Amino acid sequence: MNDIKKKVIEEIKKIYDPEIPVNIYELGLIYKLEVDEKNKVKIHMTLTSPNCPVAESLPNQVKNNIMKVDGVSDIDFQLVWEPPWTKEKMSEAAKLELNL
Repeated sequence: MNDIKKKVIEEIKKIYDPEIPVNIYELGLIYKLEVDEKNKVKIHMTLTSPNCPVAESLPNQVKNNIMKVDGVSDIDFQLVWEPPWTKEKMSEAAKLELNL
């Protein structure tokens, strides 16, 4: 994993779902994260539900935080709904945090 990808993941881990006290990376909301040779970040993200109260603001927060990472040239961001998010997408750390 290259340094920029690590820094992007660190930045994403600073963002928390407002209804669940776990960061969005550990929640499994990031479906795809790639960095190309020109340091363009490609990211596919979902939300816990299409009716999520932060459906407008959370994706923008993710994009803004990624653009703060030194070296990132651009972002190809897509909000996706397939496959639907489920609790099984959460990391073990997130499941422990939520006592699941």
